[in-house]
Amino acid sequence: MNPVTCVARVAGNPVSINDIDEREATLRAGNLASALPRPGTSEGRQLRRWLTQLVVAERVVAAEAAQRGLSGAGAPSEDEVLPDTAARLEIGSIAAATLATPTARAAFADVTAAVDVSDSEVTAYHARNPLRFAAQLAGPNGWHARPVAPPLDEVRDRITAHLRASARRRAFRQWLDARCGVLVELAPGYEHPGDPRQPDNTHKH
Repeated sequence: MNPVTCVARVAGNPVSINDIDEREATLRAGNLASALPRPGTSEGRQLRRWLTQLVVAERVVAAEAAQRGLSGAGAPSEDEVLPDTAARLEIGSIAAATLATPTARAAFADVTAAVDVSDSEVTAYHARNPLRFAAQLAGPNGWHARPVAPPLDEVRDRITAHLRASARRRAFRQWLDARCGVLVELAPGYEHPGDPRQPDNTHKH
């Protein structure tokens, strides 16, 4: 692998340094440009490593979608898969970013279709979080009354949907990590940002 022209390979197919240059240029032309690190600095190199991780992950997901014969038709929306900041943190920045396209979300749905949660998990969650789905009751003078824990049967479906969605995100992240581990070869200088072997990693123990 020539690190000058090829930053990675995905299932043997090269990822060009031009692909990363273009991603970085697009990012720097956007609304977040002022928050990005300067090119050529340690943080700037870490940004390029992150972009490399994103590009190779996108290609892994796209290859999986093609292998499964999937298109974006009937895919869940991005808000369905990643409804809030907590969901994005749970799945991780790379996996979350790969789900920007309908085809990737179709792959997510197919990869995680068999994921489910048990009745015991639902019951245990309700016992730990009795007020999680409690209704906000309006009190006098605009104040909210103290919430009352709803019975399990009343919120079972909502808890099940909540836990299943979380489990599917977790399963997709684990699947993506595993597939990238098998299919992706990174060039020197384009290691994962958290790889302790690369010189710009500042997370020390």
